[in-house]
Amino acid sequence: MSKDEKRRFKTTIGGKNYTLVGKGSDEHLQAVSDLLNEQLKKLRQLMPNISDEQRSILVAFNAISKQFELEEQLTKRQSQSAQSQESE
Repeated sequence: MSKDEKRRFKTTIGGKNYTLVGKGSDEHLQAVSDLLNEQLKKLRQLMPNISDEQRSILVAFNAISKQFELEEQLTKRQSQSAQSQESE
């Protein structure tokens, strides 16, 4: 199976079973599932009175926020790299 070929991956997230389809390795998908469960568990401990849906939205919001931060860092580094190559 090539690394670009989609595969099915069964996991449990937040106590519910899911079958995910993606290109990642089983190890990658399991690591993502484990991290997601860890974040949901932390939110459950910190905010026991909110719903599972609200916890899920907070995890998604945090993930997208982190993605934006990383994209901004990458864009900044690419810009700096391009400027340094132009000055050489």
